[in-house]
Amino acid sequence: MIRVLVVDDSAVMRAFLSRVVASQPDMELLGASPDPLLAIDRIRRTPPDVVTLDVEMPRMNGLDFLRNLMMVRPLPVIMISSLTREGAETTLKALELGAVDFVAKPASYDQLEQNAQEIAEKIRAAAGARVTRRRPVPAQPAPLKPGPAPLRPAAPAPLQHSAHAPLLHSTAAAAQRVIGIGASTGGVEALRDVLSHLPSAMPPIVIAQHMPPGFTETFARRLDTLCRIHVKQAEDGEPVHGGVAYIAPGGRHLLLARRAGGYCLRVTDDPPVNRHRPSVDTLFRSIARAAGPQAIGVMLTGMGGDGAEAMLEMRRSGAYNIAQDEASCVVFGMPRQAIAAGGVNEVTALPDIAGRLEALAQSS
Repeated sequence: MIRVLVVDDSAVMRAFLSRVVASQPDMELLGASPDPLLAIDRIRRTPPDVVTLDVEMPRMNGLDFLRNLMMVRPLPVIMISSLTREGAETTLKALELGAVDFVAKPASYDQLEQNAQEIAEKIRAAAGARVTRRRPVPAQPAPLKPGPAPLRPAAPAPLQHSAHAPLLHSTAAAAQRVIGIGASTGGVEALRDVLSHLPSAMPPIVIAQHMPPGFTETFARRLDTLCRIHVKQAEDGEPVHGGVAYIAPGGRHLLLARRAGGYCLRVTDDPPVNRHRPSVDTLFRSIARAAGPQAIGVMLTGMGGDGAEAMLEMRRSGAYNIAQDEASCVVFGMPRQAIAAGGVNEVTALPDIAGRLEALAQSS
């Protein structure tokens, strides 16, 4: 049984989350506390497997509670976040402090009921997550982002279980390289780790991170202050340029399309795929069609199997694909499924992925 503690000063949210937990056959509600200080005492007496945590609470806000918890007894924490710019900033800070995931607090109770199953799945994923202590990275002035150097393509190679697989060579016709990245649970911090270590001279990067509306613009701005490449939220119809990472808007699909001399982006409101929008499957399938052997795919931490079949399509089209290894994942679900489907060329630890991308982009 997954033991869950709810910490929220809203009686409505406490009642709702308690009911979600109690309705699951594999979960047990340890308690629902409106006061974070009382919750700390409860955790000392009976440690839960997962904590759901509100951001704004009396006596101690959610960030202070989380910071103290991770110093004393690290546990998987899911943040309950408001759909505001301030709420998005606070949520991203919480993920830096070690929170595993977050749930956006909708405007109405009816919308809450629609999200009950998703919340239960997030709790299950959090229960099996690797919890690590993370030190927040302070915001800093955006680094200079010079234009990229010319890039030459790389070609696929057999599956490697090493961060130091050989560089690749291709005789394919010259075309602009493109990197596609998919991520879910734990992906916010994994993306920061990868993107912040890349040089400015990189191919364009297109990203599908499972995230609801209202958070991705803040996420992109935050990453942009930390990276030498430019990071932005993707816009429908915009041309794709090297040295830029484009993040799918929350709640919308992102696709890559060919255009004269390069690529452009499509952002759509098509139905969810694998229950996700944005979907990694949708993005990766479009990359397979548009870029073929000029593509590099990366599957980062996340629960479920979104993107696994499409990553296989990418590999069959000639792309070179990397999956994050189990030891460095918060949740190994998506990389595991991609590997099992046969779509992965190389399994690599998170700290080594940026270096591999740089080497692959520069190989000929």
